[in-house]
Amino acid sequence: MPISLRVFALGSVAVLTLCGTVAAIDPTISVPPVAKKVSTELRLHGATLVDDYAWLKDKKSPETIAYLEAENAYAEAVMKPTLKLQDALYKEYLSRTKQTDLSVPYREGGYWYYSKTAEGKQYPTYCRKKGALDAPEEVILDVNELAKGEKFMSARVASVSDDGARIAVLTDTTGFREYMLSVKDLTIGTTLDNRFVKAASVAWAADGKTLFYVTEDSAKRPNKLWRHVVGESREKDVLVYEEKDELFRLGIGRTRDGKYLTSASASSTTTEQRFLAADDPAGTWTTLLPRETGHEYTADHRDGLFYIRTNRDRATNFKLVTCPVRDTDPKKWKEFRPHSGAVLIQGVSLFKEFAVISEREGGVTQIRVHRFADGASYRIEFPEPVFSANPGRNPEFDTTTIQLSYTSLVTPASVYSFDLATKARKLLKQQEIPAGYDPARYASEWVFATAKDGTKVPLSIVYKKGLKRDGTAPVLLYGYGSYGASANVGFSATRLSLLDRGVVFAQGHIRGGADMGRQWYEDGKMLKKVNTFTDFIACADFLVEQKYGARERLVIQGGSAGGLLVGATVNLRPDLCKAAVLQVPFVDVINTMLDESLPLTVQEFLEWGNPKKCEEFEYMRTYCPYTNLAKKSYPAMLIETSLNDSQVLFHEPAKYTAKVRALKTDSNPVVFRCRMVGGHGGASGRYDALKDVAYTTAFILDQMGIAE
Repeated sequence: MPISLRVFALGSVAVLTLCGTVAAIDPTISVPPVAKKVSTELRLHGATLVDDYAWLKDKKSPETIAYLEAENAYAEAVMKPTLKLQDALYKEYLSRTKQTDLSVPYREGGYWYYSKTAEGKQYPTYCRKKGALDAPEEVILDVNELAKGEKFMSARVASVSDDGARIAVLTDTTGFREYMLSVKDLTIGTTLDNRFVKAASVAWAADGKTLFYVTEDSAKRPNKLWRHVVGESREKDVLVYEEKDELFRLGIGRTRDGKYLTSASASSTTTEQRFLAADDPAGTWTTLLPRETGHEYTADHRDGLFYIRTNRDRATNFKLVTCPVRDTDPKKWKEFRPHSGAVLIQGVSLFKEFAVISEREGGVTQIRVHRFADGASYRIEFPEPVFSANPGRNPEFDTTTIQLSYTSLVTPASVYSFDLATKARKLLKQQEIPAGYDPARYASEWVFATAKDGTKVPLSIVYKKGLKRDGTAPVLLYGYGSYGASANVGFSATRLSLLDRGVVFAQGHIRGGADMGRQWYEDGKMLKKVNTFTDFIACADFLVEQKYGARERLVIQGGSAGGLLVGATVNLRPDLCKAAVLQVPFVDVINTMLDESLPLTVQEFLEWGNPKKCEEFEYMRTYCPYTNLAKKSYPAMLIETSLNDSQVLFHEPAKYTAKVRALKTDSNPVVFRCRMVGGHGGASGRYDALKDVAYTTAFILDQMGIAE
């Protein structure tokens, strides 16, 4: 059956006056495509769900591709009046980008490793120097060379052998996050095993010739651990372990001191970790502690002891314990860092003489240093009240000097060397803004909105000084709120283009993330998921009520699970904002969670729920963005996706767009853009990525009534 598509010739550019703002985007400049309706009914728990656009799931169908291309043509027509603004924004981004640049080198195994970029080149080059920073440079991987002839390229050095002779390289040429594993011998500059298997994670054994890797099943779940000997065929690889429980994902790594390989099976609520002496790659793996439902733990090693981050015994925010390698019985565990209801322990980095503990308190990241010699500890002090700080790349175990990464809403990304013994610090590098940047021109705040149930929800806000709190300014509110991922504050050079045009930028630290501790996450998932959306609504209302800006100039934005947030929000409160930006949005919750063949579905039953269970299905029905679309007015929308997105498949936003178009009763623009080359993160090249940001930002500014 042919698809019904209508894309007419472009007319003249019109100027609309909507909600007090002047927009150049005119949705009537062209006729949007109309997706055909093929009714599919789903009967579940006594309910009937009708899906008119399920046919769009077929990625190989010419009709599906035709629809996507028609939407892109319509988007191009509608966005044409913003081309000048897009170009201006892109040039601003370039002016703030040091295009030829070096990362901060870090030391590992007698070499200094770093990456560099060159003006005009899309991708980084990975390099090293032996012994000293003034030694000759050795290029170990040039991603620009790998990208030749490819439309997409994501590549990284995944692991370096202990002797520095070999590297494991992972490359993705589609955007679907299917990484091919290669091994390169740096002593002769030759690739020994070229793209011989798809791998999710890798780790070297101590001998430098045995490589462990994890492969995925048909639903992209990492589930099998293999042992490979460099130079031998894939057919000789040994299956070491298979994770058969579909709720669990498998990974491989190495302890910081290099003595043990570790492999963890992890679901959203439960962990099981195994270990093997790194110098005995053909040996037998040992389970540290068998999985127990609800018990999450991770272990690292130092001086014969495992240091375990665990939530056992109701340690909601986690605690740190130790146990001997040969006696991991929890009855023998000794407390190293106790549980605190106020402090979330996010992780620990072990060094020979010190432990560096990453914490979060009151929504702000903190770093605690523990000295093994006497048990003394201290927190590293930072100059601003609200910031993000974490240990940087520190692969060396026997050192007292580490790298720290630091940023805030007004402070560019900075890397310091920090002496754990003396507390002396030195700025190694701060993100350079070639066009110039003066932090004194900007102000940031940490405030609290009151949620529907009375909970105080943090908001981080940044704007250019001189803002008049008279309720007229444009505002961009960003949110995520899922998977326990905290919304860390940070500097953005591209965001300056918004701030310098008078836009107030705010980020809601809503439930579903772990910004205020692990319970903050628990209170925004499963049968409490709606808290995420009502928190976000409270943040938007707060910004208007406190006169940071005008509702008719308010834009909300979120990507992936943040796209779910925005989609659910506009269903609950379509009057909340002027426009909504949904990027690679997870909007078809029920249908996706019913399809166990899709990537991530089964593992995320513990995040969203399983619709095959009546209670969880009924709860999903209350918020699923696609299910709850109705005949009513909606704000203007920009919906963006990529054809090869493996995390949120393209058909979700495609179906959502088609249904919005069919139901909405307003004249606001709905722009749907599908990158025909790209993945969950969009384009792979850095210049292409900046053009994408300019496109999105131009839509946002246009809806705020800012034309240039």
